[in-house]
Amino acid sequence: MRRRPQSRAAVVTAVVAAAVTMGALQTAQADEVDGTRYALDQAPLQTGTPTGFASVNALGQNGTTGGVGGTTVTVDTTDELLEAIDTVGAMTILVEGTIDITSKQGVRPNKTILGVGDDAVINGGGFEFYRSYNVIVQNLTFTNAEDDAVGIGQESHHIWVDHNTFVNPADGSIDIARQADYITISWNHFDGTDKSMLIGHSDGASGDAGHLKTTIHHNYFDGSTQRHPRVRFGEPVHVYNNYFRANELYAAASTMDAGVLVEGNYFQNVPFPCFSASGYADSGPGRLVERGNIFTASGTCETNGTVEAPGDYYDYSLDDPATLPTTVPAGAGAGNL
Repeated sequence: MRRRPQSRAAVVTAVVAAAVTMGALQTAQADEVDGTRYALDQAPLQTGTPTGFASVNALGQNGTTGGVGGTTVTVDTTDELLEAIDTVGAMTILVEGTIDITSKQGVRPNKTILGVGDDAVINGGGFEFYRSYNVIVQNLTFTNAEDDAVGIGQESHHIWVDHNTFVNPADGSIDIARQADYITISWNHFDGTDKSMLIGHSDGASGDAGHLKTTIHHNYFDGSTQRHPRVRFGEPVHVYNNYFRANELYAAASTMDAGVLVEGNYFQNVPFPCFSASGYADSGPGRLVERGNIFTASGTCETNGTVEAPGDYYDYSLDDPATLPTTVPAGAGAGNL
C-alpha cells in the first residue's frame, strides 16, 4: 500500500475528513510508514451497524464489524488496494478516487472497505468472497465490472454491502451463492443494471437449502431490468422497504423452493413485481409471501405458500412504504452516507 509522498498534515486532514463524513466520534491521527498511511490510534472509522442478517450472532461471529480493532490504511492505486484486501487480519481500507482492477479480486476476512467522499470508484472488476467473513463494503461506485461486481460465495458469512452504486456490470451487480449466509444488502443504488442480484447460482445447487439467509432493504432498483433478487433454495430472504422503479422484466423471483418475504416495498411501473408459484424461466416454483406493499402502475405480486419469519432472527422496523420514492433515492448509493 505504497503511495505518493505526502505531508503528515495532509494525511491527518484526509483521514479526519473521512471520519467526519462517517460521523466518527474520535479524531483520527495518522502517520506514514514506508509510504503507507496508518492510523496511529488504530481506531476504526464509524460505519454504523447493519440491520438484518448481517447483525445476527451466528457461526462464531457476533454481527458484522469489519476492520474494527485493526489498522487503517488509505489506498488510491490498484497495487495498494489489492495488497490491502489480501492482508491477513483486521483492517479498515479507505479508498480514494478511481481504482482500476480486473476480474473478481478476493477479500480476506475482517475488513472494512470504505470509499472516501463521493467519488471513490472501483472500475473494471469487483470483489469476491471465498470462505470470507466479517466484511463491510461501503460508499463505493462499481463501474463496468467484467464479471460480477460483488460475488459472495463458498460459505462466506456476515458480509454487509451498504450505500454503494452499481453501474453497467457485465454480469451481476451482487451474486450470493454456495451456502453463503448472514448477508445484508442495504441502501444501494442499482442504476440501470441488468442482472441486479442473484441468490443461488443454479437449479442443481440443492445444498444451498437452509442457507443464503439475506436481508435486502432500502435499495433503489432504478430502471434495473431483473433479479431484485432472483432466489433459489435460500430461506428466509427478506426484501423490505425497497423502491422498485421501472423494472422491465420483473422485480423479485422465488424459485426452487426458496422462501422470500416481500414486505413494505414500493413498486412503480413494474409489470411483474413477483414470481413464485409459476417459477421463473427453467426454475421450479418457490415460496413467497407479500404484505404491506404499494403497487403503482404495476402488476400483481404472485404469492405461494409460507416463509420462515425473519423476525425470528432479528428485530427490525418498517418505514411507511409511501415515503420510499422520496427517502430511498435521496439516501441510497455512494456519497449518501
